[in-house]
Parts: sequence; C-alpha cells; structure tokens
Amino acid sequence: MRTAYSVETVRAAERELMARVPEGALMQRAAAGLAVVCAEVLGKVYGSRVVLLVGSGDNGGDALYAGARLARRGAGLSAVLLSPERVHAGGLAAFRGAGGRVAARDGAEDVLRGADLVVDGIVGIGGKGALRDRASQLAGAVRVLGKPVVAVDLPSGVDADSGVVVGEAVRADVTVTFGAYKPGLLIDPGREYAGVVRLVDIGLGLGLGEGGGEVEALQYVDVASLLPMPTGESDKYRRGVVGIVAGSERYPGAAVLAVAGALRGGAGAVRYVGHAADAVIARFPETLVSAGPPSKAGRVQAWVVGPGIGDDSERLADVVGADVPVLIDADGLRLADAAAVRGRGASTLLTPHAGEAAALLGVAREEVERGRLAAVRELAGLYGATVLLKGSTTLVAGPAGGAVRVNPTGTPWLATAGSGDVLSGLAGALLAAGLGAGDAGAVGAYLHGLAGRRAADGAPVGAQDVAEAIPVAWRDVRGD
Repeated sequence: MRTAYSVETVRAAERELMARVPEGALMQRAAAGLAVVCAEVLGKVYGSRVVLLVGSGDNGGDALYAGARLARRGAGLSAVLLSPERVHAGGLAAFRGAGGRVAARDGAEDVLRGADLVVDGIVGIGGKGALRDRASQLAGAVRVLGKPVVAVDLPSGVDADSGVVVGEAVRADVTVTFGAYKPGLLIDPGREYAGVVRLVDIGLGLGLGEGGGEVEALQYVDVASLLPMPTGESDKYRRGVVGIVAGSERYPGAAVLAVAGALRGGAGAVRYVGHAADAVIARFPETLVSAGPPSKAGRVQAWVVGPGIGDDSERLADVVGADVPVLIDADGLRLADAAAVRGRGASTLLTPHAGEAAALLGVAREEVERGRLAAVRELAGLYGATVLLKGSTTLVAGPAGGAVRVNPTGTPWLATAGSGDVLSGLAGALLAAGLGAGDAGAVGAYLHGLAGRRAADGAPVGAQDVAEAIPVAWRDVRGD
C-alpha cells in the first residue's frame, strides 16, 4: 500500500524527529537522496550544467545542499534565488563553497537555456494558492524550454494536500519527495505535474502501519489479497450472484457491457432485469433473465442499477429498497433520492464521473475536476455511501471518512463509450462475492484500469475489449 499523508501530519513527524537527531540531519538526508536522483537523471554528472530554482526556507535549502554535492562531482551549478534575503543561509554557504554560482536575477532565463537539468526548489509542501509572479514566470519559462526537471518534495504550484493547481505550476519529469508521499502527488491534476515520484526515506516513520494517511493507493499485492477465489466447495451462490438492472430499448448495449463486466469479474451468475434481455442473451446465454421487478427476480448478493436505464425510476426504487449491497451508476445517479440512499441498511456504492458528480453537488464540472478529493468526500457524506469518482485519477471515499483510495492504474484510452458500464458490472460482481463497498470499488477500478492498459497497448480500444481483458488483468495481479 502506498500511503500519502497530510502536510500537518508530515510536519508533526518532522518536528518529533528533529528533536531526536542532530541539527540539520534531516536536510542532509533529503539533500543526499535528491542529489542521487539528479545524478541518475543526468546520466553523466561531470561537465553537466544544473540550474537550481531556489525559494526561501527549507525547500530551497534542500536544493542548495544537493547542488553542492553535484558540484563536488564536477557539475557546473547555477542558482536562481527568488528571495535572496530569505534564502537558507547554510545551504547557500555550502553551495558557494562547492563552487556553485548565483545567477543574476535578470539573467535567469539565459541560464535556464543552457541547463541540462533544472531543479525546482521554489516552493515546498507548505505552499498554497497560485505562485507569485516571478515564480510563475520561471515555471512558464521552464515549460517552454522543455528542460528536464526534478522537483524537490513537490512541484511548485501544486497543493500538497489536494493536488489542486491554480495558474502556472512546474511540470516535473521526476519528483523527489521526502519521508512520505503527499496526496497532491497521487491525485490529478497534481499527479500529472509530478512525473515519476521517488520517495526518499529520511526516518519519519510514516507509512509503517500506524494509520493516519489521507490517501491510499493499492499495489499488486494488496489487490491480490482481496481478489475472491473459488474453492473446491464453491457453487454459483458462494461465488456471488449479481443482479443487473441496466439498458433500455434505446441503450441495449449498456446492459450487455455491464453483464460482460460482471461475468469477467468473477460472478457465479448474473441475473438480468430490463428491456435488453434479447441483446444480453444473444451475447451471454448463461445470463438468467427476468421480466422483473427486481425484487421478484430471484436470489442475488448484490445489485447493479443505472447504466442506460433512462427514466426507469420504478426499478431503481425497487433496487434501492433491497437489503443487499447496491451499486448505482449513470442514469441511476440522476434518479436516486439521496435520503433513500442514506436510509439503506446495506452498503451502497455510487460511481459517478466528474460531470455526474458536479450535477449531484450542484456545482460546475470544472470545480469537481480541480478539487477531486474534496468532491468525492463531500459526495460520500451527502449520500452516506461509498463513492467511486471516475476520471484521470479515480478516487474511492467511504461515508465514515478515513483514507481515500486512489487508483494507480488506467490509460486515457479508457475514455470511451461503455467503459464505465463494464466497471459497474465488475465492481458489482466483487460486491456480490462479499467485498465491502470500498474494497469492491478500489479493486474494481484497479482491475479495470489494468485491463484497459492490456487491451489498448497504446492504441484505441473499445469497451468490449476492456471487458475481455479483465481475466488477463486478474492473472497479472495474481501472478499466475
């Protein structure tokens, strides 16, 4: 599990550690790790030209001490000081002592043009809001010049706690973060600016199982431990029967794709209720179809409702009234009554994309996309449900708070019609198999994203291709 911690938690851990180690030890540990990564990016240190963008405080100090280490290995170092009067004095002295030079403020762009590597030490994890004018100008210049960039702890202009970016920000190829991951490194738009994230252990002790994280990202081993696997005593009910209310005469494909996701996601059986039974049976004859209502369709361990149902509020209400876990997607999100969802005794998983989430919250889509973490938490609280917010960074938040799961898999090729219907069926099958709503959403998103990568392989892909690749993703995770 990759766990990210808030700035407040990281700062508290730093204060506690600094009280136990010699003065400056943490900064030296950070600078050593930063210098190693910079050397790896450069390939050849001796004779290279490195430009440091140095802000005030410890972030700039990290950059200066790392620069001193590179200078002692034969690199040519220049530092652009954004706040000379507040620069880290010890770091600057070490930098100059190693042969580094301070660039004239009015010649910064010229220095950047000759750089082999730019180190962003402008603003650290305490930065909030838009960059100041001079910092914004330098970030823009670096972007235009296209130089390789290593960011110190966090790209300047990215909010550490949320990933929010206001105005110009530094786009890094690699971000070297210290002590613990920060949420803004794992959540878009911040994740896009961070590039490859390298964690340097400076002894904070975070991420060792004591909890307190704001964001969690599952890894292969975590997903493998959660995948439901049949045993010799399994039958279709023990494996999980999922009911699906999806599709309509206008959108029969939504039903087919949701059923595909459920069957490929390990369901012991699928019961289908809706207006697309002929299309479903033609594609998947093993499906158990019913004219409905859902409550009369037979035994299920979970329901999926919403994809392509149009205005079929009666079937939706019937499913919401069931005493088993329910996943609500697409049209179902528009039709669902928040009070009815909050009043359910069994768990509920909502799976909106940004536009649907914006409609539920009564805000503009852009507001959700700028602040995905805040939006998913607000929705989970509003509906008393687990919410899977789909998008470039898929997030899963529970109704009781706690860490938000962020999905590390996927590909932009998944932005295709019907992809979300496949995910609904897949996550519904995991609910029926007995996973809790949070685990079903996180594992479903992980497998769906991995299947999308496998199916696309760098080229366009359709939703049916994604469904067919789910078993491949399953085997990848299991190591089979």
